[in-house]
Amino acid sequence: MSRHKSFGKASGGTVKKNVLKRFERVAVLKKLGRWDAEEKKKVTGLPKTPVL
Repeated sequence: MSRHKSFGKASGGTVKKNVLKRFERVAVLKKLGRWDAEEKKKVTGLPKTPVL
């Protein structure tokens, strides 16, 4: 029995993520120079960042 083509490849490769976890967003903000470690940031208050 064969797989339907909508399921994708059986040996799928890596897929680019479109959502970052909090620690990844903080790393991107630090790289861009927009992160202030002294300022207490809430989990929901982080600015949007590009996926790198």
